[in-house]
Amino acid sequence: MATDGPQPAKKIKLQHNSLRQNALFGMGNPLLDICAIVDKDFLDKYGLKTNDQILAEDKHKELFDELVKKFKVEYHAGGSTQNSVKVAQWMIQQPHKVATFFGCIGKDKFGDILKKKAEEAHVDAHYYEQSEQPTGTCAACITGDNRSLVANLAAANCYNKERHLDQKENWQLVEKAKVYYIAEAATFAREQGFETEDIKEIAKKAQGLPKVNEKRQRVIVFTQGKDDTIMATADNVTAFPVLDIKQDEIVDTNGAGDAFVGGFLSQLVHDQPLEKCIQAGHYAANVIIRRSGCTFPEAPDFH
Repeated sequence: MATDGPQPAKKIKLQHNSLRQNALFGMGNPLLDICAIVDKDFLDKYGLKTNDQILAEDKHKELFDELVKKFKVEYHAGGSTQNSVKVAQWMIQQPHKVATFFGCIGKDKFGDILKKKAEEAHVDAHYYEQSEQPTGTCAACITGDNRSLVANLAAANCYNKERHLDQKENWQLVEKAKVYYIAEAATFAREQGFETEDIKEIAKKAQGLPKVNEKRQRVIVFTQGKDDTIMATADNVTAFPVLDIKQDEIVDTNGAGDAFVGGFLSQLVHDQPLEKCIQAGHYAANVIIRRSGCTFPEAPDFH
């Protein structure tokens, strides 16, 4: 996903129409991000590399509690889709709770913290709470400029459609939305047998795949880090360059893709042109990569 975007000096004029609550719906794996500056001994104890991303194994079971007990930690509502709707809500600002989020957590202290953090981000989070698995967590172990990420999905894998999504009060929130976002991580082109590595050609082929609702055209958007963002519509394939950013201004690129999606969605829900959606996505990604984790200042710098 995008790692660069507009420079801070660049202003984007947003048109705030009468946006209503719950207009944006996101569903995914909620994780409580637990961030702390750690020492080498801690990394060595759990076999962690200084700059890596892994899924937790049995040997990491005690890591999360020890991280909290031994170091000064910061908590953030995380997980890819939750990050994106959180950024979208930040870009939108008012009204609060334009963004809705569904996911599964545990009935535990980390779940309580996650609910609080989602509320602080003004996201209308409705979690399915169960007792079989603990709340999903992602430990961000920081050493110098490096981050070692250890994710334990746990409860995030326990979502129950019948007990949550199908409940009348929850389904009403689904029906209330106008824009929906669910993240998928797949080697899409290879799975589809496109037999090409050209990103524009992949976008064009993906746009032309069969579609159930033929009245509404499919739009494909691929981000490529510091390289052009590619958008394919029924009419053409367009490349949108991201603006340069100095290497020494980049703090953390891990949340950049989620931030791009959030910025994009914040304008899509406003019915803005797709070009404006991409511009906002680049802006949001640019803000996030200058900070540690998927965090942002109090308000976007828009006029």
